[in-house]
Amino acid sequence: MLSKETLEQYRRMTPSQRLELTVRSMEGIDRALLSGTEQQVHRKFELLRRENDFRNTNMLTGIAKSKGKS
Repeated sequence: MLSKETLEQYRRMTPSQRLELTVRSMEGIDRALLSGTEQQVHRKFELLRRENDFRNTNMLTGIAKSKGKS
């Protein structure tokens, strides 16, 4: 969890500053993601898909619950 101070810093950033921060944090990740055998790379992408599906399911569940409370 981010501190209140860090969250406030992010809120004060412009969209372009947040995008720059995001791009900088991703530098080099592509090399790590694509390194290894074809099977290893496939497993990395499969893990990413599973994690994304899990997050999406949780978000949709939360949205559905919040709509039920209104």
